[in-house]
Amino acid sequence: MLNSLATTVTDTVQQVSQVTAGSESLFVTIMKGFSNLAVPVILFVVIVLGFVKKIKVYETFIDGAKEGFSVAVNIIPYLVAILVAIGMFRASGAMGYFIKILSPLTNLIGMPAETLPVALMRPLSGSGSLGLVTELMTKHGPDSFIGRLASTMFGSTETTFYVIAVYFGSVGIRKSRHAIASGLIGDLVGLLMAVFICRIVFG
Repeated sequence: MLNSLATTVTDTVQQVSQVTAGSESLFVTIMKGFSNLAVPVILFVVIVLGFVKKIKVYETFIDGAKEGFSVAVNIIPYLVAILVAIGMFRASGAMGYFIKILSPLTNLIGMPAETLPVALMRPLSGSGSLGLVTELMTKHGPDSFIGRLASTMFGSTETTFYVIAVYFGSVGIRKSRHAIASGLIGDLVGLLMAVFICRIVFG
């Protein structure tokens, strides 16, 4: 059943890719234009809205920076703990075993095995997964399918365990209830959609 489902998904992606192949360069050009303008436009909109609503933007920014510094000091112990745990996880070789176990499933959905470490590391650590993405881009190139897929996966998911360990711990929340399950489901959906969309857009 899984093989038939995977074949159906693959055929659908190939058909859509053929339809969109002619407009791929235009789409990529538009996306590059949006990405170059995104940060300046956001900064400009914030300043304009502050001026319209008569908010002292600079003073508000300084107050936020002060609060951010105090929050950073409070989360340092939890940050050190989660980074040590992640380092032990990688050094123990557990990451390699997870990759071997999950690689048959990733092959079914058309996900390159090279990007699997990013998918596994992302819920644990933002800096760790960013390092893996950087390694993939250095090896395969930022414009390769693997580089684009890894970047999309990185932006489509969240550091679920990191957030819960650091931020929940810093405010004294002991029972996370459904937060972990909800976060991991969101990460899984983000990963699957990243693979699906990148297969359509970049082939």
